Amino acid sequence: MQHEPHAHDTHHSHENQADHASRHGDHAHHGTHSAHSTSGKVSWAMAARATLHCLTGCAIGEVLGMVIGTALGWGNAQTMILAIVLAFFFGYALTLRGVLKAGVDFRTAFRVALAADTLSIAVMELIDNGVLALWPGAMDAHLTDGMFWGVLAFALFAAFLITTPVNKWMIGRGKGHAVVHQYHH
Repeated sequence: MQHEPHAHDTHHSHENQADHASRHGDHAHHGTHSAHSTSGKVSWAMAARATLHCLTGCAIGEVLGMVIGTALGWGNAQTMILAIVLAFFFGYALTLRGVLKAGVDFRTAFRVALAADTLSIAVMELIDNGVLALWPGAMDAHLTDGMFWGVLAFALFAAFLITTPVNKWMIGRGKGHAVVHQYHH
């Protein structure tokens, strides 16, 4: 998928970071300026923030899917499928919301969300649901059971730990959340 060059990329070599920050505002919450490039120098903090962003949407979808599936009396497989679908939906929705706020049209924003989050959410869902499926008794625990919430918290933490290096690698190559950052100006 190709994206049009952003003005940020064309003037990067002609201005220093201080000039850039004064013209576009301080982006300290997005990591260093070099994280916007594809040089591979991406901070762990930036990768962790991108992962937490995806994890937020995934967690919302996971919990909502489990609540709905349980309330409807669905089995484990149907509930897990619903939770995964909702995790992708909410993961994409959070990114879409931010990109649309930057004034981008819906079609472009949707493409950016897909490019930014698909691999990250897929890895998270694989780890998260893998832990839940393999943990003895976790799939049979009810929403009122402390074990359910404990295993879910552990699964989401494991997903965060494993997905953060994936996001660091992707951002360092100008993919994943690096695509989103060009719209934060």
